[in-house]
Amino acid sequence: SHVVTCAADGTPNASAISQVYYVDGDHVALSHQFFNKTKRNIQENPKAAAWLIHPDTFDTWDLGLVFDHWDTSGPVFDVMDMQLQAIASTVGMKGVFKLRAADIFRVLSATKTTGERIPLSEIPRGDR
Repeated sequence: SHVVTCAADGTPNASAISQVYYVDGDHVALSHQFFNKTKRNIQENPKAAAWLIHPDTFDTWDLGLVFDHWDTSGPVFDVMDMQLQAIASTVGMKGVFKLRAADIFRVLSATKTTGERIPLSEIPRGDR
């Protein structure tokens, strides 16, 4: 999955993320591991967009988000930390990944995407 934020001046930043965790019908939590620029952007402009890939079905979703708060402890943080350690273990990165916070966002929109994100015909031949 990926998250995109913008600084106050409109400069975008995109980051790959390990987890998007369902909190409730109105909120998701993003795993905050290395997001220094993302964190700065959220402090300046609380809106974000996320692109999700379901790990079992490979369905994709676009989420419109607005930042709510950071959790550095508690049930959501604990579950995400455990899942992150499991992810790290399966990719040979045990002890490298550290969850700094669960970034809680309110979901403004959720759209299931279909087809290619960027149609292959629009990518120059030399870049394929």
